[in-house]
Amino acid sequence: MRFFKRYFVTGLLIWLPLVITVWVLVTLARTLGSLVPSFLSPEVLFGVAIPGFELVLVLLVILVTGLFCANFIGRAILSRWESLLGRIPLVRSIYNSVKQVSDTVFAPNGQAFRQAILVQYPRQGAWTIGFLTGAPCEEIAGLLAGDYISVYVPTTPNPTSGFFLMMPRADVQVLDMSVETALKYVVSMGVVAPPALTPPPTVRPAPAADGDAPQ
Repeated sequence: MRFFKRYFVTGLLIWLPLVITVWVLVTLARTLGSLVPSFLSPEVLFGVAIPGFELVLVLLVILVTGLFCANFIGRAILSRWESLLGRIPLVRSIYNSVKQVSDTVFAPNGQAFRQAILVQYPRQGAWTIGFLTGAPCEEIAGLLAGDYISVYVPTTPNPTSGFFLMMPRADVQVLDMSVETALKYVVSMGVVAPPALTPPPTVRPAPAADGDAPQ
């Protein structure tokens, strides 16, 4: 029984990450492909089924949209489109919220998480990893006494959900590990520990040559 359990768990640990990765990619591909209307399907256009045609078409549309909106005319049209959506009550709330999050996460020159930190949550004496996301808005900062920062505390093993907190800067400890390393540590539930930081080698002065007087 121990023989079976040992090697079964070993095989499971090998196959489970691979299966989940393939499942996520297939689900993403199917979701993107479902966005293509039926009249643009390969059966209608070419009379034959072409696997992956819808996914390629969606990726091509995204690429062309990015190229178009990178110039002056595209930005002007995009600005008018966003202004139109901003006048629709329900659509305005959803669109603006999603756009702010996507601009923060996917912006080429921006960083959603600026720094990995250590915070006491959900109670004093219990520590967890959080991420510095910025500072409270001007209205909230005026109501808080002291220097506060905005912190995102992710859940494990899914870091896309979590808690947004505003904490005194003095109550957090800054970590030397990178944001990517901290995320891996959170996702692995503390199993994949970050490598220990090795101090830089000490540079010793070269020995004095014969006949040189000490300074």
